[in-house]
Amino acid sequence: METAITEVKAAQDALRQLFGTHQRVVFFGGAGVSTASGIPDFRSVDGLYHQHFAYPPEEMLSHDFYVEHAPEFFEFYRERMIALDAVPNRCHTKLAELEAAGTLSAVVTQNIDGLHQAAGSQSVYELHGSVHRNICQRCGAVYDAAWICAREHEDEQGVPVCPACGGSVKPDVVLYGESLDDATVEGAVRAIAQADALVIGGTSLVVYPAAGLIRYFTGDVLAIVNRDPTPQDRYADLLISCDIAQAFDF
Repeated sequence: METAITEVKAAQDALRQLFGTHQRVVFFGGAGVSTASGIPDFRSVDGLYHQHFAYPPEEMLSHDFYVEHAPEFFEFYRERMIALDAVPNRCHTKLAELEAAGTLSAVVTQNIDGLHQAAGSQSVYELHGSVHRNICQRCGAVYDAAWICAREHEDEQGVPVCPACGGSVKPDVVLYGESLDDATVEGAVRAIAQADALVIGGTSLVVYPAAGLIRYFTGDVLAIVNRDPTPQDRYADLLISCDIAQAFDF
């Protein structure tokens, strides 16, 4: 296993060299990419899974809970899953710059915050969906996160209702008990399989099936940029353990 780089300047130099010597790099990211933008993750000491709620977060983010406890689901969704004030950090903006320069071919993300697109990334595969798409289950109308938070169209229990047809509105996010979108997965797998370098960043690589997609990588260099160790560290050609936003500030 490679020795982890912990010094920011060394991490920046290593990533600069990687992107400077490869032309089809894919970035596979998780919650740690967005913590620098003020969005809490799930599994760290300060993450949502370690906070106290009326129900466990894993239960509140399940399909069954959405169906059976819609008012509580949307209260949690508005307060904890949507972060309208969050802005992209240096990792997001650098990835967009690298895509524009032609060295980064795609971003595959487990995040639902839309910050990669906000930073300017074009080729983004959102494995778990996005809070910025909330879809009427009857007519298919799509509403953004601001519409959900405005609460101008909801029933007496606080559950959003489509103003066009009166149908129920469901966030376009993958809840526990639901499958990943086939087309998104296929696009992500294709990008990873064609990559000559794969940079994994800000993810513990314990959430499946998303984490299993990296097995399709057969390129030259596997890099992992994460604060904490991951189960895949022993396979990394480049291992970086420092703040990811600082590491991408090159």
